Amino acid sequence: MATVSRVTERAQAAPGASLERGRERGVPPTGLVLVAIASTQLGAALAKTLFEDLGPTGTVLLRVGFAAVALVALWRPGLRRWARRDLALATVFGVALAGMNLSFYAAIERLPLGVAVTLEFSGPLAVALFGSRRALDVLWAVLAAAGIVLLADPAGALDAVGVALALLAGVFWASYILLSRRAGQVFPGGTGLALAMSLGAIVLVPVGVAGAGAALLDPRALAVGAAVALLSSAIPYSLELEALRRLPPRVFGVLMSVEPAVAALVGFAVLGEILGLREVAAILLVVTASVGATRVAGIAEPRDV
Repeated sequence: MATVSRVTERAQAAPGASLERGRERGVPPTGLVLVAIASTQLGAALAKTLFEDLGPTGTVLLRVGFAAVALVALWRPGLRRWARRDLALATVFGVALAGMNLSFYAAIERLPLGVAVTLEFSGPLAVALFGSRRALDVLWAVLAAAGIVLLADPAGALDAVGVALALLAGVFWASYILLSRRAGQVFPGGTGLALAMSLGAIVLVPVGVAGAGAALLDPRALAVGAAVALLSSAIPYSLELEALRRLPPRVFGVLMSVEPAVAALVGFAVLGEILGLREVAAILLVVTASVGATRVAGIAEPRDV
């Protein structure tokens, strides 16, 4: 997950020729963002198909591991060139990244994709609202809280452990956002993210191997794991970067706010997950709150690369 500020930084530093190619293709930037969101959720849905063989721990190890390999190949961060405190930051960043992905994958094993993504979205939304001084943001906070309470369902129709895991993923997502901003100040380009992803993959090795064992070496699992990393990382990140060359971060943030709704649609279309009226209403409340909060703050952010 790269933050808007980090993606914007890379977009501004990228060659102008890429922008011209995007204009020549005539693809609207809003379309690029929506395709990126759909790609991310398709990756999550595809990952869910691996759970029977690998479980969420083995699946997340492949997803983060392949993403780490791609990032290291791209950025070549190395270790010797950084001070200890910088490596400590990258380590905490990597732990947050690993925790975010692991808790999210464990959540979607128990919950429909749209429900899990909406609950997880409480993390970045909390970051958006926490530093606000606008009275109107009280309304967005109330709407978001109402949506989350509806989804958490005190009556117990949803798996309570799954709800807790999705909310934990939101906590890790909020931590990731804050740490990513700090890493963007310390490391150039995507170097900090490459280090964090690599360290996160190392953290996940024990739980991934314990959960999946030799099944991690199955050629089909490896191929699907690589596809998950591609759909959840390379494709959306590239599209988001291109879109941010032509969109203000505030508008980008508003568009990213529809991610819970897209997750619900992908869950239905790919996994056959049908949501009730309560879940749909809750998702709409959270999306509305996120759009409202983001119209000024512009902080609804993509998750990872």
